[in-house]
Amino acid sequence: MNDAPLFPLEGTHEAAARRIERLISNLLRAGVLTSLAIVALGTVVSFVHHPEYCSSPQAFQELINGTPDYPYRLGSILAGVGRFSGQALVALGLLVLIATPVLRVAVSIFAFAAEKDRTYVVITSIVLALLVASFLIGAVA
Repeated sequence: MNDAPLFPLEGTHEAAARRIERLISNLLRAGVLTSLAIVALGTVVSFVHHPEYCSSPQAFQELINGTPDYPYRLGSILAGVGRFSGQALVALGLLVLIATPVLRVAVSIFAFAAEKDRTYVVITSIVLALLVASFLIGAVA
C-alpha cells in the first residue's frame, strides 16, 4: 500500500485530491466487500441452521416472505448476531451496506476541512445531517 501521507505538507493540490479520492474509493470498496462477506456468511448460516429451506418449498417461502421474528431493529440484529442467527447476519450485512455511503460523506467532511474548503464542508455537513435525520425519522416511523 502507498505510505504517502494523506494530506502532504508540500506538493500539489491535485496530488492531495487524488489521495483523498483513493481513500474514499478504498472505503467504499471495503464497505461493499465487507457487506457481501457478512451477507454470504449469514446466508450459509441460515441454510446450515435450517436445512429444510433447501427441501421444503413451504419453509423456503416463509424465509422469503419474512417471518415475524426477522430482526429489523438494531438491538434485535445485534442480539441475533450474538446468537449467530443467519437472518441477523444478513440484516447486519445490509446495515453495513447502507452505512457505507454515509461513512463516505462523513470522511468527505474531514477531507474538505483538511483542504480548507469551507463551502464543501458546509454542503457535505448538511448532506450528512439530512442522512442522519432521515434514518432517525425512519426509526421512529
